[in-house]
Amino acid sequence: MVRVHVVHSADLLRSALVALLERQGFEPTSAAVAIPPDGRADGDCDVLLFDSGCPAGSVYLERRALNGGTRQGPGYVPLCLRPAEAADTPADTARAAESAVTLVVLGSADRPGALRTAYAAGAAGFVDRNGPARRLGEALRLVAHGGRYVDDSLAFTLLRATEIPLSPRELGVLTRAAEGDTIAEIARSMCLSDGTVRNYIAAATRKVGARNRVDAIRISRLAGWM
Repeated sequence: MVRVHVVHSADLLRSALVALLERQGFEPTSAAVAIPPDGRADGDCDVLLFDSGCPAGSVYLERRALNGGTRQGPGYVPLCLRPAEAADTPADTARAAESAVTLVVLGSADRPGALRTAYAAGAAGFVDRNGPARRLGEALRLVAHGGRYVDDSLAFTLLRATEIPLSPRELGVLTRAAEGDTIAEIARSMCLSDGTVRNYIAAATRKVGARNRVDAIRISRLAGWM
């Protein structure tokens, strides 16, 4: 039986996904956040299922993309978030490799930016959240056995997503700025210096041909990148 770990910030939607997967013959577990407070996984799984539009999903996908798209388990904590004494050892690396899981994301055709981040994060499955429920089961079974799955309704959007000029980090910084976070708040949440955050915002502004940060946010929103 395929074990699926569902992560979604919304309790109702998370419960609905778990119930759906149980009816389809999967063995689901679930959590509201990607990384539990104690830093441990909620359980071994074959596939990690995220909604790219929920806060927990977008943060996790961004971090995983910045870590090179490695297939870490749901309890993986980026090095910048760990205490110094918890840095990786060869044994830690081996355990991480052994617990690697495949990533499947729920997305939509109007959010190419989220799909691009998921692609950079190494996702093997892309399922339209507005599509038939049976497609989710098909995707999970396929990727659990080493395949890849892209919903027909997302294929063109995913192709467009590769043309987005912003990197996952630039998209992440600009998205937080659009939500009203200050430079200091963005830096703290992303383990960066204030100057580095400003550099990312400047780079994003230049790449989209904007006049300033506000204009860059406007352009990115109209394009569906964030």
